[in-house]
Amino acid sequence: MTVYVRSLETAVPPTVLVQAEARDVFAAQPGLTRLGARLVTTCFDSAAIDTRHTAVEEMTMAFRSDEPQFFDPATRLLLNPSTKVRNEIFAEQATSLFIDSAQAAVDACPDLTLLDITHVITVSCTGFFNPGPDYKIVRALGLDPAVQRYHLGFMGCYAAFPALRAAKSFCEADPGAVVLVVCAELCSLHVRTSNDPDTIMGSALFADGAAAAIVTARNDPYSPALLQLDHFETVLTPVGEESMAWNIGDHGFEMVLGNYVPHIIDDHIISALEPLLSRDASLHALPYREISHWAIHPGGRSILDKVQARLELTDEQLVPARETLRRFGNMSSATVLFVLRHILEQPPLAEGGERICSMAFGPGLTVETGLFTKLRQAGAPAPGLEPGNARSENRLPDGAAAPARA
Repeated sequence: MTVYVRSLETAVPPTVLVQAEARDVFAAQPGLTRLGARLVTTCFDSAAIDTRHTAVEEMTMAFRSDEPQFFDPATRLLLNPSTKVRNEIFAEQATSLFIDSAQAAVDACPDLTLLDITHVITVSCTGFFNPGPDYKIVRALGLDPAVQRYHLGFMGCYAAFPALRAAKSFCEADPGAVVLVVCAELCSLHVRTSNDPDTIMGSALFADGAAAAIVTARNDPYSPALLQLDHFETVLTPVGEESMAWNIGDHGFEMVLGNYVPHIIDDHIISALEPLLSRDASLHALPYREISHWAIHPGGRSILDKVQARLELTDEQLVPARETLRRFGNMSSATVLFVLRHILEQPPLAEGGERICSMAFGPGLTVETGLFTKLRQAGAPAPGLEPGNARSENRLPDGAAAPARA
């Protein structure tokens, strides 16, 4: 059975962090050693990031508060709130991102009603609360209270793939299933000043964002699918367990991101791709650059550099990943969906479907891979359907009340 992504929408908080300005603030903190200050400058400047988004509004010079919790613009000091304080902000701000991106994904499927959705899968590794984001989405959008809900927590940057794989399995088991997948991460809640290289690197890379998709085996000629989900695979590299990790500390979550991670990926990326590409005989012996698109999770510039060099990919094939990193930073699980969205927005290369090979990396060191087929350009009118002549609106059944925002 063929399973499709019918819509893929993204969302970010409105507050923008300019990388050069953030660098100067972090480099000026009084507790830094000379080496720490140099590391801040090096990490921020070499990250290949121009801007990031944060749900922490007070992380800008323009914000004023009588009781700042994260950043005091008057003194330019970075503060160090407890994990409890950070998580309370997550519960409030992440809920908005989950709901907004979920609503956008549903709205992009005009032939489906809200009560068509049978499953909700939410993903995050940057906070916890219960009733969780899956519950909040059901209540806010007005979904069927009997919808099946699942939350994938604390998996890290690769978690969008297990979510999509689970959605595909639900649809294969039930041809009428319609699965809403939503990833939302507030990584910026956990930044802090430190002389620790891993913490500095995390402060230079991580950001906030969300992405949502509708996954189903149901297709509609007036609103055809964007993407076909072909295959998924998971590989654990032989080494790397201590090089990438995500732990809970007293003052936020603590990232372990060793500088050897790009070398581990460089050494093992070929073997990690082997199980995925062996699923399709037409791709197994093909040079990697002959696959049309590569949706690579931009865990950092050096990771992208290693993957490009090892697979001998063209600069054009890395544009979606590098542009996502430049404009948004690393948003953990949501990031690879931003890369896929970038690919979907590109004009078609040729008639027929275009293959996409995708991968993301996370604690363990885990490599998740996915093989997809791009069916049409996102945002372009569906074939045979004139602009402005949509067949139907995304509506509730007759007599049902409109959903209320939580």
